[in-house]
Amino acid sequence: MSGIAFFGDPHGNFDTFHEVVRSERPEVAIFLGDMGLQRPFEEEIGDAGCEVYWIHGNHDTDAEQYHDFLFNSALAERNLCNRVVEVGGLRIAGLGGVFRGTVWHPRPKNPGDAIEPPRFRSRGEFISAHRRTTWRGGLPRKQRSTIFPEDFEILSSLKADILVTHEAPSCHQFGFEVIDHLAERMGVHTIIHGHHHTDYDATLPNGIAVVGVAKEGVYRLQPPSPVLRP
Repeated sequence: MSGIAFFGDPHGNFDTFHEVVRSERPEVAIFLGDMGLQRPFEEEIGDAGCEVYWIHGNHDTDAEQYHDFLFNSALAERNLCNRVVEVGGLRIAGLGGVFRGTVWHPRPKNPGDAIEPPRFRSRGEFISAHRRTTWRGGLPRKQRSTIFPEDFEILSSLKADILVTHEAPSCHQFGFEVIDHLAERMGVHTIIHGHHHTDYDATLPNGIAVVGVAKEGVYRLQPPSPVLRP
């Protein structure tokens, strides 16, 4: 196949995407969140000529139009969050959104401090405790881009080769070690993330490779030949 292109946070600018699909014709495009859509997602990408998948970022719930143009778009079923898709010889999983202290912020406030436990494990628990602030009968809009412990529980039961995230793992100064551990449990060999608007490569202590993709940037990956798995 002709490869996979991972696109960093567009924030409303899809010029890089259109240039890459026109000139390089990747078979698959994966967006790492923070779309900043001004119209439905399918209209923004047009006839791309490739499969498109995505995860959401924290800003995709900042406004009602951002939410609806993504989550209610014709490409809503291409959301990678909490599942695995097979692309050529690779299994790719997604973890969208960010950690928020109102739910779970698994990083010590100060070096040496213990990590505070989650305030809520699931979306259902949060809704039960905040019935007066629900939106459209469910989570408040902002919390629809929040990572919950239940997301980790779902992903921990899956196996993948690549984990795409909006938040960063621990190799970034604002990253989270819990993502390192999740990736290791899933058998992941590479994490690719957005959010911090910086291109970089790193390797975690557990040997997992990490790729950060800049705002409006692109990371290209040529998948291996398909392999047989038990």
